[in-house]
Amino acid sequence: MTLHMIKLSVGPKDVAELAAIQARRAVADPPLRHQTRMKPKRVAEILDGGSIYWVVAGWLQVRQRILDIREESWDDGSSCAALVLDPELVSVAARATKPFQGWRYLAPEAAPPDLRAGTAAEGLEALPAKLRQELRALGLI
Repeated sequence: MTLHMIKLSVGPKDVAELAAIQARRAVADPPLRHQTRMKPKRVAEILDGGSIYWVVAGWLQVRQRILDIREESWDDGSSCAALVLDPELVSVAARATKPFQGWRYLAPEAAPPDLRAGTAAEGLEALPAKLRQELRALGLI
C-alpha cells in the first residue's frame, strides 16, 4: 500500500522559489534529495509510489515523487536520511495547513488531488499566485 509524507518547506515564499532552490541543488549535488534527521520506518510503503507533499507559505501546494530513501551524513558526520526526489513538482488542490515540526505520514485518502495540467483553476486557485500570497499575509484567506 502506498504511503506519502508531508513536510513544511521552510524558507521559500512560493512554489517558484522552491523550484529554483531545488534546481540549483540538483545541479550542484545530484541527485535531487531532501535530507531529514529521522529515517521513515515505513520505507517500503513510501517507495511503493509515495510522494512528499510540500507545505509552502502555510499551504499544502505541491508534491514530488520519492524515488529512494538512503542513509547519508550531515556535514558534521552525524547520520540522516536522504529522500531522493523526482525533480517534477506536481500542483495539488491547495489547502491551508497549520505548522508542525519534522515530517508526517500522509495516507493516500487524506492527500489532496493533483491539479491536471491545462484544467481551469477554481475558487482561490484561479487567483494569481502573488495576489493569493498577499491575501494570506493579510489574513483574508
